[in-house]
Amino acid sequence: MMSAWDPLKRPLFRALWIATVVSSIGTWMHEVGAGWLMVTLDPRPIMVSLVQAATALPIFFLALPAGALADILDRRRYLMATQMWMLAAAALLGLLTLAGLANAWMLIGFTFMLGIGAAMMMPAWAATLPELVPREELQPAIALNSIGINLSRVIGPAIAGVIVAAAGPGATFVLNALSFLGIIVVLARWQRAPRPSTLPAERFFGAMRAGLRYVRQARELQAVMLRALAFFVFATALWALLPLTAQRIGGGAAAYGTLLACLGAGAVAGALALPPLRARCSRDQLVRGGTAIFAAVMITSALLDRLWSLGAALLAGGAAWMATLSSFHMAAQTAVPAWVRGRALAIYLVSFAAGTAGGAVLWGAVAGRVGVPAALIAAAVGALLAAAATWRASLDAGESGGLERLAWPDPETYGSIDPERGPVLITVEYRIDPRGARDFTAAMSALERVRRRDGATSWGLFSDAAEPGRYVEFFLVDSWAEHLRQHHRITQADEEIQSRARAFHVGAEPPRVSHLIAETR
Repeated sequence: MMSAWDPLKRPLFRALWIATVVSSIGTWMHEVGAGWLMVTLDPRPIMVSLVQAATALPIFFLALPAGALADILDRRRYLMATQMWMLAAAALLGLLTLAGLANAWMLIGFTFMLGIGAAMMMPAWAATLPELVPREELQPAIALNSIGINLSRVIGPAIAGVIVAAAGPGATFVLNALSFLGIIVVLARWQRAPRPSTLPAERFFGAMRAGLRYVRQARELQAVMLRALAFFVFATALWALLPLTAQRIGGGAAAYGTLLACLGAGAVAGALALPPLRARCSRDQLVRGGTAIFAAVMITSALLDRLWSLGAALLAGGAAWMATLSSFHMAAQTAVPAWVRGRALAIYLVSFAAGTAGGAVLWGAVAGRVGVPAALIAAAVGALLAAAATWRASLDAGESGGLERLAWPDPETYGSIDPERGPVLITVEYRIDPRGARDFTAAMSALERVRRRDGATSWGLFSDAAEPGRYVEFFLVDSWAEHLRQHHRITQADEEIQSRARAFHVGAEPPRVSHLIAETR
């Protein structure tokens, strides 16, 4: 029987996991240092919440370009470049802070630079995970990553609270910079196997358009994004206002670090409890239960004024956060095939960023007007209402799998064709029993989503006015290369959808397929 720890038996995954934990400890030390430095520089709620927003906002703008780059570039070198960027930004902020030159807007600016690095890294990092472990170990690998991140959430804030009190926030920024070195070393030593392809490489803007086309037709991923946005825009209030909550109960940087550590410890406990919970509950049930518990913790945080009782409540909040967050991440991973994973996960991360960045600014402004306790209670009520409003958007639709990639043979042609020629019009002629026309058009409607997801810019189905039962499907793609990519983007689930549509064909020969390429003038 597979163990939750089996992925750690793989040397590359284990090395990256350890390096990531160390880097995450540095990141959480930075979070404590940045949050507390802003409290000392400008304690207005809107300014404190802007630190959280500056971390998440770049994801909103850069996730899709980052996802396209993750799918078309060598991910190892690309990830190394993002780590070096973040190392440089953290080191420079640390040196300026130690020199006494940092101000509130400088802190926000450098936090934004670190957010840029994280935004450019995250889609590639998420898309790389299936390369490190086999498919059957993907879920425990995701859980282990969550455990590592939340272990760092316990350790980092606890260390940072002591360091900030002894040496100031600048020291945490410098240590964060050093924490990126481990990942850089592991990536530099990774002998990533080349992935040869007979197809021309996708171009940057074309890759982004292909990602957007896919997500527009991917209902399973859209459901995940909707539910994630509905949760994060309200739940982020607890994180964004936590420095002010620590200040409200009369604590300092050490109290803030302790509260963050309690959230992290609860998240670790939640990650360890997930496998048995996942065996008994669907993702939808986990998210609904997690949202209800997290909302209750926000209300409790607004009412309590003692560190120990507040910390105990945040333990439950961390567990609920982890159950909800892991359910969203796993639902997103299992909703998309490998060829578009970086771009699709990047667009999913936009919903995460929109919720966290927008929520941080929103609840910072609300707290500035009505106070921190009232803002937390309002956010809790909003989270419950949003969960009720998105009840029907299921996260379990991608459970059945079927995303293994297949490859259709390339179309037969009379000679070589310039890959950049286009657009290309593909027609498929069907002969069906007219009595099954309604069921046939319903099956073709499902096939339309597959065609559009995989690259079609337009699609249509026509019936012959003079010959009942004769139907012609057409779809248009930008170029011959893009149509060849369609042949390599097909998954088992897509093949089953096409087979259901073709089952209505009653001709002696299979449906006739034609490829027509636009002539240049």
